[in-house]
Order: sequence, then structure tokens, then C-alpha cells
Amino acid sequence: LFGEGARGPELLLMERAGTLRSHPGQPSFPGGSLDPDDGDQATTGPLRAALREAEEETGLDPRGVQLFGVLPRLYIPVSSFVVTPVLGWWRAPSPVGVVDPAETARVFTVPVADLTDPANRATAVHPSGHSGPAFLVESALVWGFTAGVIDRIVHYAGWERPWDRARQVPLDWRA
Repeated sequence: LFGEGARGPELLLMERAGTLRSHPGQPSFPGGSLDPDDGDQATTGPLRAALREAEEETGLDPRGVQLFGVLPRLYIPVSSFVVTPVLGWWRAPSPVGVVDPAETARVFTVPVADLTDPANRATAVHPSGHSGPAFLVESALVWGFTAGVIDRIVHYAGWERPWDRARQVPLDWRA
């Protein structure tokens, strides 16, 4: 979800609660599973689910969001999730914050300028050896699925700037 902030366009992210079973403590987009009331996975279900989950996790007022559509479904092997990224513009930003501490540890926005700043880019290296794009922003290391989607959006939107892909950050970077 992109919106307009003091420094230009920004992206809404959250940090998942450290007690969750899946992806604890990781920065992520707001979102979650499709509920029966959301509708069909093949039509409007992902759009409705995205707005519902964003409201549940961040307190965002969904009336201020213009949804554009979905990106192709992506499989996340480590958790066996199939995720449908939803693109939207936060045309009327509303106050956001942690709604349920059992689900969300922190809600924050990141200016696109920070996401495209080469000083904030790195390659995250998982202890298993897997590596992928990462962003060091807002006292967070954004990596994994979330960083992969951001990386592709930044690239295809033409906002990507050359960055040092050899700069590696281990996933225990705070230790």
C-alpha cells in the first residue's frame, strides 16, 4: 500500500509479533488469509481480504484506499503459503498503529526515497544459505517475501538505483 508522505510516496509496513507461529518478528505488508466473507480467490476475494487485514492489523481506514489490482500469486516454500500481493494507493491516509499486540508489534511507513537509496540496500543471507534482496529502513531489516516484492516493484517502476549487491547482511544482524 503506497501513500503520500512528508518525503513523497511511502509504503505502509508492519512488524509481525514475535510470538506468531509464522514469520515471527519479521517486517511485512499488512495482510493475511482469505476469510469466507471475503469472496472468491479468483475474483474480488484478495482485494477484500487485503483491506480487511490492513484494517485489523494497522487500524487503517479502508475507505481511504484505492485498490488497483493484484500481482501474480506467489508461493512461499518455507511456510507453504500462496500469497496474492494487492496493489493500492492510500489516497486519504488515516492514523495507523498496532491494533492487536498479539498480531502486530509495530506499524510504520517507509518513504520510497529510502527504499531506493543504495545505502539502504543489501543482500540478506539466511543461515541456510538462501540469499535475497533486503532493505535496512526504519530500524528494520526488511527481507524475504516482502523485500522481494518491494525489489520488483522498485525495479519495474523504474525507481531502482544501482546498489552494491555484494553487500551482505546476515539475518542475525541485530545480534
